[in-house]
Amino acid sequence: MHTTTGGTGQAWRESDNARRRCVCLAGVLLLSISVATAAAPKVSVATTPAQAGLVDIQTLVPDIALDIRYAGHDNFTGRPVPGYEAPKCYLLAAVAQALARVQQAMHAEGYRLQLFDCYRPVRSVQAFVAWAADLDDQVAKNRYYPHLDKRVLLGDYIAETSGHSRGATVDLTLLDCRIGRCEPLDMGTGFDFFDPSAHTDARRISVAQRAHRQRLLKAMAEQGFVNYPLEWWHYTFQPEPTPDTAYDVPVRGESS
Repeated sequence: MHTTTGGTGQAWRESDNARRRCVCLAGVLLLSISVATAAAPKVSVATTPAQAGLVDIQTLVPDIALDIRYAGHDNFTGRPVPGYEAPKCYLLAAVAQALARVQQAMHAEGYRLQLFDCYRPVRSVQAFVAWAADLDDQVAKNRYYPHLDKRVLLGDYIAETSGHSRGATVDLTLLDCRIGRCEPLDMGTGFDFFDPSAHTDARRISVAQRAHRQRLLKAMAEQGFVNYPLEWWHYTFQPEPTPDTAYDVPVRGESS
């Protein structure tokens, strides 16, 4: 009788422990789903820059240099990217104002900012992801990712969501204007060069190239921009004005 009772009690305890483990695992799963959902930004219903609160940077800094690569063919896809209908730079107002202060500070030292990308529509990010999945499309490999297999680009280099779509991230470099004509500083690699040499603190770059990257890093940090370590050109304003909201307004010539 004691043995039978003990076996029944042990079985009950094991069953109870199993139920507790299931409840615990279910709670972890629900928490994970909740965190994942919270991390994925909602897409705004705005259809114009004005509705989204996006500002044309040239309304604040008319002389800022633009080289918006995704509006043309000189980018890693080799063609204009969906969503870019004009070579313009839009940013949320607070971000644009901070960038204007960086330009002002750099101008006082004889430099100017040159922008490669600013706000990026959600549809453009989706186009990047689709391009990364098309392993047959290698038209720009030699220029942009000569040392990497295209299959590794999705993740560290090409993300399924982007701070650019939240209007808080900018890709840029510095122009040296101290002797009259402005020329790009030698940063060691070009923009969007997918390679360890493009990491901000890459070892195999010259002393001068490292100094140029640090000049940009310092100037941006002073106005609240944080660098993405794998890309010397990539900066996000912190805290982001709308961290939970992405936008899908096409980049067009008009700002209304």
